[in-house]
Amino acid sequence: MSADAAAAASVGKLVLDTGWLAARSTEVALTGVELTTTHPPDASVAAPWMHAAVPGTVLGTLLKNKLIPDPFYGLNNEAIIDIADSGREYYTFWFFTTFQCAPAGNRHVSLNFRGVNYSAEVYINGHKEILPKGMFRRHTLDITEVLHPEGSNLLAVLVHPPDHPGTIPPQGGQGGDHEIGKDVATQYVEGWDWMCPIRDRNTGIWDEVSICITGAVNITDPHLVSTFHDDFKRSYLHCTLQLENKSSWLADCSLKIQVSAELEGDICLVEHLQSYAISIPPRSVLEYTIPPLFFYKPNLWWPNGMGKQSLYNVEISVDVNGLGESDAWSHYFGFRKVESSIDDSTGGRIFKVNGEPIFIRGGNWILSDGLLRLTKKRYMTDIKFHADMNFNMLRCWGGGLAERPDFYHFCDVYGLMVWQEFWITGDVDGRGLPISNPDGPLDHALFLLCARDTVKLLRNHASLALWVGGNEQVPPIDINRALKNDLKLHPMFLSNQTTKNQGKYLSQDPTDPSKYLDGTRAYVQGSMWDGFADGKGNFTDGPYEIQYPESFFKNSFYKYGFNPEVGSVGVPVAATIRATMPPEGWSIPIFKKGIDGYIQEVPNPIWDYHKYIPYSKPGKVHDQIELYGHPKDLDDFCEKAQLINYVQYRALLEGWTSFMWTKFTGVLIWKTQNPWTGLRGQFYDHLQDQTAGFYGCRCAAEPIHVQLNLASYNIEVVNTTSDKLTDVAVEISVWDLDGASPYYKVTEKFVAPPKKVKQIMEMEYPKMKNAKPVYFLLLKLFRLSDKKVLSRNFYWLHLPGKDYKLLEEYRQRTIPLEIGSEISVLGGTYKVRMSIKNKSKKSAAESTTSVSTMEPEDGNGLHSISEKTTCVVQKSGLWSKIHRNIDLARSGDKPRTLEVKGTDSGVAFFLHFSVHTSESSTGENYRDTRILPVHYSDNYFSLMPGEKMTADISFEAPEGSKPRVILRGWNYHLNHAVMM
Repeated sequence: MSADAAAAASVGKLVLDTGWLAARSTEVALTGVELTTTHPPDASVAAPWMHAAVPGTVLGTLLKNKLIPDPFYGLNNEAIIDIADSGREYYTFWFFTTFQCAPAGNRHVSLNFRGVNYSAEVYINGHKEILPKGMFRRHTLDITEVLHPEGSNLLAVLVHPPDHPGTIPPQGGQGGDHEIGKDVATQYVEGWDWMCPIRDRNTGIWDEVSICITGAVNITDPHLVSTFHDDFKRSYLHCTLQLENKSSWLADCSLKIQVSAELEGDICLVEHLQSYAISIPPRSVLEYTIPPLFFYKPNLWWPNGMGKQSLYNVEISVDVNGLGESDAWSHYFGFRKVESSIDDSTGGRIFKVNGEPIFIRGGNWILSDGLLRLTKKRYMTDIKFHADMNFNMLRCWGGGLAERPDFYHFCDVYGLMVWQEFWITGDVDGRGLPISNPDGPLDHALFLLCARDTVKLLRNHASLALWVGGNEQVPPIDINRALKNDLKLHPMFLSNQTTKNQGKYLSQDPTDPSKYLDGTRAYVQGSMWDGFADGKGNFTDGPYEIQYPESFFKNSFYKYGFNPEVGSVGVPVAATIRATMPPEGWSIPIFKKGIDGYIQEVPNPIWDYHKYIPYSKPGKVHDQIELYGHPKDLDDFCEKAQLINYVQYRALLEGWTSFMWTKFTGVLIWKTQNPWTGLRGQFYDHLQDQTAGFYGCRCAAEPIHVQLNLASYNIEVVNTTSDKLTDVAVEISVWDLDGASPYYKVTEKFVAPPKKVKQIMEMEYPKMKNAKPVYFLLLKLFRLSDKKVLSRNFYWLHLPGKDYKLLEEYRQRTIPLEIGSEISVLGGTYKVRMSIKNKSKKSAAESTTSVSTMEPEDGNGLHSISEKTTCVVQKSGLWSKIHRNIDLARSGDKPRTLEVKGTDSGVAFFLHFSVHTSESSTGENYRDTRILPVHYSDNYFSLMPGEKMTADISFEAPEGSKPRVILRGWNYHLNHAVMM
């Protein structure tokens, strides 16, 4: 036995995610037995074999080997043959790999597949096993007896596509011809009004493959549950798990559970370490419930914006007496209680976490990538982006995935509650055109098997808040009935019970809550039922198009308490258009003005294919881009689109929040991102570059927020937290395009109650005699005692009946700026702190009383940059650089500052950073020089005269690159770059 095989034989898990090969089944004449015995693929990887993407899909493998064009670029997808035309055999593929494992003694080995689409035949060292149908089920094979004693093993998997891949109608449609609904699989793959068809229907080994080595006894699917008493002072951790004894003898075991909390860095506090003696009969499975573990005032897990996301590490192991450790399992767990019920006053569904009502502001999630290139790194960025937008919930839409444990882990870490739907959609399952599959998938037992397995996979995640039967549809009667029964709440989690009377259930109900399949979170039968939309299943979600910003604040805009889907525009920055489309896709829409004065936008064919949503709605909404002046080219169009993205989505969330608890309990935006290079409904594009809408949401959804009601022009303060705000005031300043401040006021001191919207005063300026047609408004909510700014909100506004065309001339203003930077580097990770100050002079009245915007504190609690080197730059300068040579291990270089001379006074408008490599890109030889993703603490911001703001920027740079941070703005065009 080799050393590698011996190492692999120790108890633990080996993930098989490298070294895979693939080949089209019709091009391989050998059988699975031959491939895994006498004729394995040649190590030189000769045709028809190729390097494979595992986890991944067939299409991902073909793209990896450049055998198809990138389906998400331009119209390339049209050049890839669809499974409806090629037949299922074309996308039936062999996947092959080798691994080292030679267990000895009492070791047992299992081969585990966490997701295969759709069925497969597995061959290992000449032995065949079948993986039954179903995309959302786990498969475990005991391979102990078929492993080679010397440790070298051959594995081949023949993967078959879904049984009913369907046909894509010429007009496209929601879920194609709906045939995919006959299977238990993703439905979006036949295309939707926001998605192109996926040609292989996501066929492949799409999730983790692993080898698990255990002793005679293994641990299966522990269920962790926390219960609370005495207003969350006392808590119990419950756990039920299955222990399987694979041996032919009675196994006397020691079961251990350890619960620890991370204090700082790598230091952990062990809060519980318990051991239990258990005997397990031969060749049997024992369900064992660990006696509840008591915790006094545990650190609670809270949603984003409500508190910390405290997580405990729960480690469970089983030792067989005389033979040592047999198996081990661990999971991060959050102590929290989620309740969900219908609110009596609004009719909307209300969520409570740890007894506190949570006003839901979040988004709809399809999946990270349409080729299922799902990585921990991408998931981390995806979820952190949503937390950065101050969202607190994601809805996993029923036509997409049962999301993966990595997705949920980062939702646990960043505080995103998750509503997880099962695989039913109204469009495909009985309510779409053509009407089809009214009884859902053909195999109801398979659907329920996948549903129950998904529950076991995900139920220990603190972020998981709700199960829902389907999107805009309920499951078939028998499935729905079974899910209601399977997911019924344990009495301790019924929403009408309070923590004060829960104690009696410990004695009256003998069933430990961890013995339920779930029992801790509600099940709702469909996305428009029981507190969502009209609650009755009628199509009362939406709309999905451009709106006048003030419309969101009107009582008539939406009738019901919780809107599960409302969407709008989402054009990315121009660099993304150029990176994802050939030059013929760089032409902007044609603006056709009708006799009624409304503009119809006619996009080019590539934009149309990428599902572009216009910035106008003839007959309802005048073109919002045209308000700023007719766009000249792609850069101008996309820059103006970002202005609208910011305003549109800020208004959407501010409008909903204005009715917090009086009319609405929550809203979910359709949707937050696209799993491909789509041109609608997104806050960051598929390349993971944020739109300005990202920062409009970030502003609007902050837990404590000052805002302008665009319908009433009342200034409002929103307090979504559980704490009363005292000793606060609002500073109101108006600036015109000439750099003057014609209106300035600080309100009287007031108190903002918890979980309320407080009306402060009406905005007076628009009614003043000499009000300017276009003006800027800055609102600052601050604490009087220390002048700390709690919320800052900047608006650009026009008087009724006017537009923003005067801003076109404003581009020519040259505003003096002071730009500072601090950089630290660790390996390839860069952290940059940029400080920007508008050096324009303040007006006399405003300068004596204004509240400075506070900057993020550094590790020492300091706000200012102490050292600076000054460089004066004239407007004629082509590039202004702060250059330093940074060793990849260095950090803490001295701060640098440059001053940009400007002749005008006024607002530095719509400034935004981007990060690039040092490469150049010009003309049709376009090269996307952006480094992505990048996390910005703020972007797309504006600065009043005298105002200073700080932005923290972090990113990982490609090896060998020389990053640079570039600042641009509406009236700042010097492209100054901080070189690193």
